[in-house]
Amino acid sequence: MASWALPGVETAAVALSADTGSRFESARLNGLAHLFEHMVFKGTQRRTARAIAEEMEDVGAQLNAWTSRDATMFHARLLARDLPLGVDLIADLVTGARFDAEDIVREKEVVLQELGEARDTPDDIVFDQLQEAAYPNQGLGRSVLGDEASLAAITRDDLLGWQADHYAPQRLTLVAAGKLDHDTLCRLAEAAFPGPATAATAPTGDPAQFAPSNRHDKRRIEQAQLTAAWAAPGHHDPAQDAALLFALAAGGGMSSRLFQQVREERGLAYTVSAALQPYADGGLLSVHAATDPTQAAAARALVEQVLHETAAGLEQAELNRARAQALAGLLMALEAPQGVADFMARSLLVHRRIVPPAEIVARIEAVTVDQARAAGTAMLAHTPARAEIGRHKAA
Repeated sequence: MASWALPGVETAAVALSADTGSRFESARLNGLAHLFEHMVFKGTQRRTARAIAEEMEDVGAQLNAWTSRDATMFHARLLARDLPLGVDLIADLVTGARFDAEDIVREKEVVLQELGEARDTPDDIVFDQLQEAAYPNQGLGRSVLGDEASLAAITRDDLLGWQADHYAPQRLTLVAAGKLDHDTLCRLAEAAFPGPATAATAPTGDPAQFAPSNRHDKRRIEQAQLTAAWAAPGHHDPAQDAALLFALAAGGGMSSRLFQQVREERGLAYTVSAALQPYADGGLLSVHAATDPTQAAAARALVEQVLHETAAGLEQAELNRARAQALAGLLMALEAPQGVADFMARSLLVHRRIVPPAEIVARIEAVTVDQARAAGTAMLAHTPARAEIGRHKAA
């Protein structure tokens, strides 16, 4: 548990993070972590679904949650005086969910609608296809949402088992930021999570094994969605900061090489970008471009050419610009309670400590042009995974 008092604000943000996500699921039960996140809002032993919504909105608070491949987060933003309600309600969700059989059936239908919406959004679903191409037959490669067959297989016992194994106290981290007192937060947490932490073997997911392959969804759409990914440094790799700055310089904004050369100079794509996604045991450097299907081959070739040219010839001014982007993104987020709570939760999940922002700033400031070039060269040295949506048309 951790807190961060912010002067000059009248609100607080509270977040409960669970050290679990879709990569910990079996293939048969893919989508279980996400369905669990949905189901806790359907009612607990103390509150109905309607009461959960009304109690938060009665005080103008916001309550939400999300599931990723390696974490699940429940968070609330509220007036400082209502922090006790936020802590109590979030704790009630994850410890007291009742998982009513009829609610499970209905919520599976809701998730299927969410899955259908994702499939109808090519620039969304293409990233799931890229994960599958990068990590085939692994937890990291499967969709967070699951699919029709895996959702149908999930039972109430599976949800209860997931709660027991993945929401044991030692796998949960409570943080709060804003106008608050740490001792008060501790008392609230002790009341909301009574009893000692039970010793249990922590569930483990498949290790990340980058095994690049290709996926091509040949549906007819107006804009082809092109993606590629290379193995990249993970959270604990000393090269991660250099890799991040390389990704930002290559495709992190309107001044990046990809945007300038692919969109501005050649007009081959409306959207083009690069990003770094680190995990505990690996990561991905990914690129994405949305282009006319008649230009898909040319756009893909230029995107990969620009990446290699950036690795070979990144300039100091480009590195400085990327560094400014990284630092601004970090420090601006830390000016709001929600951003601070998210930062603390992620830091504790990844590093088991709150990494001081000054430490991160110092690491980013220390990256040299040679280090960023070397990180880019190392990532691009091997065959990428590729995913594409759209049928190519003759020019």
